[in-house]
Amino acid sequence: MEMELDGEGRMVVRPLLTDLYQATMALGYWRAGRACEAAVFELFFRHCPFGGSFALTAGLQDCVRFLRAFRLQDADVQFLASVLPPDTDPAFFEHLRALDCSGVTVRALPEGSLAFPGMLAPASSESPTVDLPASVNLWLKRVCLYLGLEEQEPHPGERAAFVAYALAFPRAFQGLLDSYSVRRSGLPNFLAVALALGELGYRAVGVRLDSGDLLQQAKEIRGIFRTVGAQFQAPWLESVPIAVSNNIDEKELLRLAQKGSEVNVIGIGTNVVTCPKQPSMGCVYKLVSVGGQPRIKLTEDPEKQTLPGSKAAFRFLGSDGSLLLDLLQLAEEPPPKAGQELRVWPRGAQEPCTVKPTQVEPLLRLYLQRGQLCEPLPSLDESRTFAQQSLSRLCPMYKQLQNPAVYPVALSEKLRALVDSLSARGPL
Repeated sequence: MEMELDGEGRMVVRPLLTDLYQATMALGYWRAGRACEAAVFELFFRHCPFGGSFALTAGLQDCVRFLRAFRLQDADVQFLASVLPPDTDPAFFEHLRALDCSGVTVRALPEGSLAFPGMLAPASSESPTVDLPASVNLWLKRVCLYLGLEEQEPHPGERAAFVAYALAFPRAFQGLLDSYSVRRSGLPNFLAVALALGELGYRAVGVRLDSGDLLQQAKEIRGIFRTVGAQFQAPWLESVPIAVSNNIDEKELLRLAQKGSEVNVIGIGTNVVTCPKQPSMGCVYKLVSVGGQPRIKLTEDPEKQTLPGSKAAFRFLGSDGSLLLDLLQLAEEPPPKAGQELRVWPRGAQEPCTVKPTQVEPLLRLYLQRGQLCEPLPSLDESRTFAQQSLSRLCPMYKQLQNPAVYPVALSEKLRALVDSLSARGPL
């Protein structure tokens, strides 16, 4: 991808160094009237590389420079027009021409900071002319009745996202089935939208699975496609492609490609662009707040459940300067104080614990606010020095190469209560 210069004459990556998925989702949000809605995203990781227990943050300078220089050129917009549906509303491309990051705010760990799993890092087309949502609701009743599900089981938010995507891309509709539950939500929601589009002469182009036993789930889904297609006189449903992804390596690829597999498309990303002998950093970028309201991803895989709400992060130190734990709390909470006894919930623990830090360090610093740089970015030498200082404070048991201890990351009581409340409420 060609590079270009920023306002200071330094090379920056062009905006189109991204997945086509981002462009299609941008069109979907624009088509739904949500392109300018305020939202918060977080970037984090779940597992340390090399079997270790910590990582060091890097790349903030590149991130900020990219955001400050972000602007789609005419050639970029023309390329997007060539790969998006030919009947895309021209007004969308005018929207892209005016797009910049002047409204973006970034709070991040400083370059060279210690980071631990779960902590935060820097982070219209021709549509069907009928009332598609109403048609989808009718089909949902039929599908749920046939599959033996309660009509309220499939997640309405997921269904609304499917409908919005179908309206933007009626000839290219596909669905990710495991955002909540494949059997009880993703699959019936997909079938309802696909069958509603089918009545209008459109054909869904596929489904995707991104967690769980991909081979077994593909087999079960193909069987349901066959029986549902026969039940509702939609024979095309039987051949809808099933795509799978999720850190697929050589061993899993062989399993998925075996004779009798119902998998049609295998998406391999990380293991193609990195050396398999050097574990990669699997980062996660998830929505946690929209319009000031917290959002959580509820899924049958506990590891993929997210933490809702915009958050602040703090590092607790003992009297000898050693690191005790890192605390995540809601941004609206007052910051913890040194010498204050606090009840916190370590990640993965069933019971809270009490901690009394001698020192408290805020971890997230404001680097970009509404597109404007808030403080000078450090030089490479400054980042290196800070990284060395950070490592010097980490206990040896966290730095050993074999079986390192797991550094504790905890939630505040208020954040833990919000997680429990939204989880108990279930899909809305």
